[in-house]
Amino acid sequence: MTYLWAFIIGGLICVIGQLMFDVAKLTPAHTMSILVVTGAIVDGLGWYEPLIDFAGAGVTVPITSFGNSLVHGALTDLKSDGWVGAVSGIFKTTSAGISAAIVFSFLAALVVRPKG
Repeated sequence: MTYLWAFIIGGLICVIGQLMFDVAKLTPAHTMSILVVTGAIVDGLGWYEPLIDFAGAGVTVPITSFGNSLVHGALTDLKSDGWVGAVSGIFKTTSAGISAAIVFSFLAALVVRPKG
């Protein structure tokens, strides 16, 4: 049943993103920003962890989980280290993903010649 809910919830997030492209005519940058901010707001309200428990990878794979990671890291380190921890927690939690994205994008650019 977990796989079914992951598929449904993750698919729903993707459908929302696709509707933002097709119906609202938003650019990919606007769509991505809105989804990241939505994930951050949902985590700030304390609703993302129960959603992860319910849907698993359906909410940890889409871009909304990046907003969740930013806010979750900031709030966790804010409690332990104060305001400095709020800033360092953001980087501590998301640095591996950002670094991987940079490295794999560079490697992909070496293999496939990007245009313009």
